[in-house]
Amino acid sequence: QVQLVESGGGLVQAGASLSLSCVASGLVFFNNYHMGWFRQAPGKEREFVAAIRWIGGSVYYADSVKDRFTISRENAKNTLYLQMSNLKPEDTAVYYCAAQFAAAMVPTRSSAYHYWGQGTQVTVSS
Repeated sequence: QVQLVESGGGLVQAGASLSLSCVASGLVFFNNYHMGWFRQAPGKEREFVAAIRWIGGSVYYADSVKDRFTISRENAKNTLYLQMSNLKPEDTAVYYCAAQFAAAMVPTRSSAYHYWGQGTQVTVSS
């Protein structure tokens, strides 16, 4: 049974930093999966935040988080990270990690991902 478990969310003030983690279990070879972070704010659709290729480490970011967020992975620990800095109130959302068995291209569409975590709340106050 595949499980993705996010942690690290919380309430912070604008300008602060926060680090999210996602531990995967049940995936046959974690390093065969592209991994992504998505977020969903109240009343809005789930949106792409960042993704990292299964091998080679290529990373992709939404324009809204580029230069503020950093995605990384530690395959030996089956763990995905999202380091967030200079947080803004508009970053407030539930953040989800997702796994996609390695296709040729790293997807940014949520529908392309096979497995999802339960989400962790990030709230940024002004």
